[in-house]
Amino acid sequence: MLWRYAAILLIAALSGCASTGDWSSDTPTRQDPRAAKAKRVNLQNQSVSDLYAPSSNLWIRIRDGFEMEPMNTPLEIEQVRWLSARPDYVNRSMTRSSRYLFYIVQEVNARNMPTEIALLPFVESAFVTNAKSSAKAMGLWQFMPATGKDFRLTQNVFRDERRDVLQSTDAALDYLQRLYKQFGSWDLALAAYNWGAGNVSKAQKRNLAAGLPTDYLSLKMPNETRNYVPKLMAYRQIVLDPQAYGIVLPELENHPYFVAVDVGADIDVALVIKLSEIPDEEFHSLNPSFNKPVILSNANQQILLPFGHAEIFQENLRKYTKPLSSWSAVQITKTESVDQAAKTLGVDVDTLRDINGIPKGMRIRSGSTVLVPKTSRRPGDISLAMAENGSLNLDKPAPPAPKKCAKGAKCPVAKSTKGATKGNSSANNAASQHKSASTGLAKSAKNGTAQASSSTAKVSTGKGVSKIQ
Repeated sequence: MLWRYAAILLIAALSGCASTGDWSSDTPTRQDPRAAKAKRVNLQNQSVSDLYAPSSNLWIRIRDGFEMEPMNTPLEIEQVRWLSARPDYVNRSMTRSSRYLFYIVQEVNARNMPTEIALLPFVESAFVTNAKSSAKAMGLWQFMPATGKDFRLTQNVFRDERRDVLQSTDAALDYLQRLYKQFGSWDLALAAYNWGAGNVSKAQKRNLAAGLPTDYLSLKMPNETRNYVPKLMAYRQIVLDPQAYGIVLPELENHPYFVAVDVGADIDVALVIKLSEIPDEEFHSLNPSFNKPVILSNANQQILLPFGHAEIFQENLRKYTKPLSSWSAVQITKTESVDQAAKTLGVDVDTLRDINGIPKGMRIRSGSTVLVPKTSRRPGDISLAMAENGSLNLDKPAPPAPKKCAKGAKCPVAKSTKGATKGNSSANNAASQHKSASTGLAKSAKNGTAQASSSTAKVSTGKGVSKIQ
């Protein structure tokens, strides 16, 4: 029998039905091919609590999977000092990680990768799922828009899978395995993940031409990349021996924190929260990719619910007889103001503007997808085409025509407006390689001395600036 805990993405095809959608386990659903290897558990026949792990401590499992060799360089030592001087910061990051680490470790183990890789989100985002840099890097693994597209992470008006826990983890591990195959070492693969494969290759060619070694420590690279692997190794050291550095690791049990539930019909986010009986913050921490207050069945979406709450959700859903979703979507057929679009669609103008995040003074371009309240005229679930390709494109209205001036009068010169702005458009995506929006540890390594302790780590990298608490 296969190890029962292999890849515990517990995809529950929930049974029961509500008034507007069938959630029966007999109903076929489109499964993402990236989730095809995941273990499936039907909550109708099996309880989550029936599963047991060989160890009760996830940290032990992580330590047992360490394979990378410590560098023992001054940079690594300085990163360890930086972290050990900030136990509150480390504790917050470790506590946040408790929701996601089991799943990430499972995926890393399934690919026979060193478990140090499971610690990489500490460096990238401090395990803040909605972390965003000023250069628009997103999520646990800090994918830039262009790199996210390369790895099939959907970014549209309804969702941004760079923030999706399952999809972004899968894409990041795909990326790292590709880089490892290209460069033959995890140090160089990580450098390429941060700096770009092309830049690492060029640095190696320069060293070869100069008769120098081509390993990580021998290459000339930006300070951010120079400190990138030492940061990861610093977290490795703390996980390996936290007491030596005055750090207390939170207890992490070696079982899934969440269950992944297939969406069989469009359902409001607020209703999922209500039926699963969890706080808003808990839901959004596990499901940060949703941009709208409705989860779409045609988007091949899954809902992550805390361990044990999937059964509560299932039971409450079975008893629920009202409509599951209160939202629909329409495509704008001509460029017009929000007021004009609201009148055409028969919806409240403030609702249209607020639910779609449209700033005042902007017009909606033709072809844009907007969310609107569901009515008898729009009763069904949002279509597959809209779920996969919906975008919201905005522009500024044309300036008013200059007033005619009387003969002999001096007329003011009309200022020309700059080009239109565009929202949720791939045209604005940065085309740069994936680089880290890390937790700012490089700052302490600049002068070889630890900086003053702070509860906030300010991230300043090639991907922009952000702050991680």
